[in-house]
Amino acid sequence: MDETFYQYIPRNSYIERIRPFMGSHIIKVLVGQRRVGKSYILFQLMDEIRKDDGEANLVYINTELVEFRDLKTHVDLYDFVAAHLVAGKPNYVFIDEIQEIAEFERAVKSLFAEDRADLYITGSNSHLVSGNLATFLAGWYIQFQIHPLGYGEFLTFHGREDNGESLRKYLRIGGMPYLASMPGGENQAFEYLKNVYESILLRDVVARENIRNIRFIENLTAYLADNTGNICSANIISKYLKNQRDAMPVQTVISYLTALEKSFLINKVHRREAAGLKIFEIGEKYYFEDMGLRNILTKNALPQDTGKLVECAVYLFLVQQGFTVYVGKDGDAEIDFIAEKQDERIYVQAAWRADTEQTYAREFGNLEAIKDNYPKYVVTLDEDIMNKNPQGIRHVSLREFLLWDL
Repeated sequence: MDETFYQYIPRNSYIERIRPFMGSHIIKVLVGQRRVGKSYILFQLMDEIRKDDGEANLVYINTELVEFRDLKTHVDLYDFVAAHLVAGKPNYVFIDEIQEIAEFERAVKSLFAEDRADLYITGSNSHLVSGNLATFLAGWYIQFQIHPLGYGEFLTFHGREDNGESLRKYLRIGGMPYLASMPGGENQAFEYLKNVYESILLRDVVARENIRNIRFIENLTAYLADNTGNICSANIISKYLKNQRDAMPVQTVISYLTALEKSFLINKVHRREAAGLKIFEIGEKYYFEDMGLRNILTKNALPQDTGKLVECAVYLFLVQQGFTVYVGKDGDAEIDFIAEKQDERIYVQAAWRADTEQTYAREFGNLEAIKDNYPKYVVTLDEDIMNKNPQGIRHVSLREFLLWDL
């Protein structure tokens, strides 16, 4: 591998999460939506290893490159890796988009059992990677999800200052890393995003899940884009699409939603009680992994769509910060997000603005009803805001919130 060919902007937050496990006898699995930069995280990991040990032997395989086209089965993969290991040196093996190799987990299991190399793999399908490895190597791998760029990373990649126009651009085109290197304006960005969407849908959803009704899953995905942040269920979706003369059984809708989740195109967020542990089995919300991909599909128009984008941006920020996120239910009131990480918990309401009595009462009132001492925030696009209301709920601008380190 040419060490000077690949150039990248470091994404150190991921490296710091992975670093404690580097060199240890555990498989490092990087998963995420196609084109979010998993390959470049591997390149950065390789450079970190080279800095620490100039004698290390690095074996890199990218199943999407022509030079690795003959690696079709787990036997091909094992033989290739084994042939490139060097005795007497520390060996590191990096396998990119491993799900393209049939029964890859068998090769990984053997390489892991032999303990001849430190293993790093990536994949664009959550079930094929974690599901198959869980069967063969339960307890012997650790998974890291790689996300599109957060707002802070977006500013760095695009060389922009933090201001209102930068935030609006982030909300429009999203955080796919390659957009930072593309010439031209937003029209070119959306053309690229359309190609990424089609690649995900056709390769990671339709082909991998053997889906025959392509038109239906396209309509389903468009429905989810238009209804970002709305309470949904397979039954609600089935009834809506039936009214649009696109009938499909509820169970099929569920299987198609699962396929979209596996590809990391969408994320399902369950509802739970704000004051308890009960998680509701129906009535979830769906958010796209990338706002730009969502925006090319929606029929909604700005500024009416702005509130949905604010909510989506807050959700993505929370998961990028490592929180497990739920939609909160407190009696008849809804809390946009309950976010938990280890012993931490925060409550967040996300809205376009809170500058009228009605919106103020809704956004702050729902949080005021929660009688615990965890931090509570209302996040809006408003720039001229107060810091706290009398109950200690903090009102934060979206620009400020997206740059915090929670």
